[in-house]
Amino acid sequence: MTHHSSVAPLRIGLAGIGTVGAGVIRLLKANADLVAARAGRRLEIVAVSARDRSRDRGVDLSGYAWEDDMTALAARGDIDAVVELVGGSDGPALALARGAIAGGKALVTANKAMVAHHGHSLAVAAENAGTALKFEAAVAGGIPIVKGLREGAAANAIERIYGILNGTANYILSAMEQTGADFGATLQEAQALGYAEADPTFDIEGVDAAHKLSILSAIAFGTQIDFAAVDCAGISAVRAADIAQADALGYVIRLIGMADVDRTADGSAVLLQQVKPCLVPKGHPLAHVTGATNAVVAEGNFSGRLLFQGAGAGDGPTASAVVADLIDIARGEAGSPFSIPAEQLIPMQPAQSDHRTGQAYLRFTVTDRPGVLAEITAAMRDADVSIESLIQQGRAHDGGEVLVAMVTHDGPEGNISKAAELLSGSASLTAPPLIMRLLGE
Repeated sequence: MTHHSSVAPLRIGLAGIGTVGAGVIRLLKANADLVAARAGRRLEIVAVSARDRSRDRGVDLSGYAWEDDMTALAARGDIDAVVELVGGSDGPALALARGAIAGGKALVTANKAMVAHHGHSLAVAAENAGTALKFEAAVAGGIPIVKGLREGAAANAIERIYGILNGTANYILSAMEQTGADFGATLQEAQALGYAEADPTFDIEGVDAAHKLSILSAIAFGTQIDFAAVDCAGISAVRAADIAQADALGYVIRLIGMADVDRTADGSAVLLQQVKPCLVPKGHPLAHVTGATNAVVAEGNFSGRLLFQGAGAGDGPTASAVVADLIDIARGEAGSPFSIPAEQLIPMQPAQSDHRTGQAYLRFTVTDRPGVLAEITAAMRDADVSIESLIQQGRAHDGGEVLVAMVTHDGPEGNISKAAELLSGSASLTAPPLIMRLLGE
């Protein structure tokens, strides 16, 4: 393709050659001409860095300079853009990110933990240095959700953003749905199949989804990232019995990250960010998202409900997001990392969800003895929680444990927390209650 010869190529330094890094190398080879035509110039990897030089990654690295210390990529004069695929919120990844920006190089990262913890300061630095900071691959893998919000939906006030942001948790929940197996066995199976990591804590406890949600909130609502304020609960307490009960009621259980802006009594804006397992009506688009897929719903005041869905991880999809960012950089499209200039991003106080209304599913694990049900219903009455249906007073399992599940009428969330508090010291409960919100249609 000779018509690009007049424009210098975009020279790239790549840190981290795991599955995604190898995917980026393969994509840039396979789609070289197409990418060059769309970017207006060629994209060329110049130098790479990874932990182990000798490991076979299924891609030929012989044409690239090798740096044992990845932070050295930031100092190279023959690089225009650095791609960081190493991970970790601090340490070498952060040193490389800061070094690249300080050196006037564009930075593309797939590192959601780093962006969630340090995205604001990195954005300020990038804007001051007049360089680009891009992180499409950090949120929902191959789905162009950052671009979708920054560009496609940019004319809208976003009213709410929510979705399934972690593939591992979604894989486990939908596998439990299909097999009827319990959480522990399903997690082990997911680890054996490579859908869950050896240490799955970040995925199953909602931390990974919270990283991504905090990034989406900043873009959608013009707020400074506040990862620490995400109200976060995972899926390890969800039992096969809960999934069966939800199914009987016309729901599926999904780990949902949700953010919106609320007004307090004095009119000031507060940001609600939650990652929690929810009951999703079977008619809702998110109910049909199974396996390791991710999906994000953005509600714009003019666009209406937008659904973004696709692969949330994997070498091909994530590499696709990385290279899309590189194409923007090659075209000279930098823009503000969080859609508006970093100094205009406002810190918002976290919203308390207590005054919000909605329906909830509550499940109690209790000892099988008389009076337990009366004790639970009395606590509900005292907390002003109205019960729509009491689903099950199950048979005793081994050890005389019984599950009692119920769905509440529409009411303030704070009342449900109060009911749980009233029961917290009870000898009848063998475990803390599981409380899951019902997602509206």
